[in-house]
Amino acid sequence: MALMADARRLAAEIERLNTPERRIIDRFIHGSRVPPDATQDSASLGDRVADRVTALGGSWTFIVLTVAAIGIWMFANAAIAKPFDPFPYILLNLVLACLTVLQAPLIMMSQNRQASRDRLDAQHDYEVNMKAEMEVAGLHAKLDEIRDVQWLELMKIQQQQLALLTELAARRARTTE
Repeated sequence: MALMADARRLAAEIERLNTPERRIIDRFIHGSRVPPDATQDSASLGDRVADRVTALGGSWTFIVLTVAAIGIWMFANAAIAKPFDPFPYILLNLVLACLTVLQAPLIMMSQNRQASRDRLDAQHDYEVNMKAEMEVAGLHAKLDEIRDVQWLELMKIQQQQLALLTELAARRARTTE
């Protein structure tokens, strides 16, 4: 009877769980592993380009190449007799502005993809941690059960010892009389 009540309470508790928690419980019960995320490898060409541009744009290599290109541009315009972009370097400003306009959305696209991957990684970590927590709780329950069984055995042994001591005391009392 108590077992049925416990089963009903457990079923009611499971009903209150959200979908990810139920999935974790199901994996725990069936002993299956939490799968790694497979969607990270399925990036489109545009996503891969955005990631590469962001990787280059956020590096010292890009800074050095940009400074070198600007320096060469300025030196070339100062050295030649009829410069193609005279001193205020309006064409250079236009090129740099276009580079910025094109690079900024690519960086944001890459950051959005990274944030999405981070969310999936966090969900995966949560599921792994919850499953580990349930495993630890199961181990604690098993240890408690073992301790209870050993405690009962110790109590039985102590009762036997008390019975033997009582019997020995009674024998001694009879022999001393």
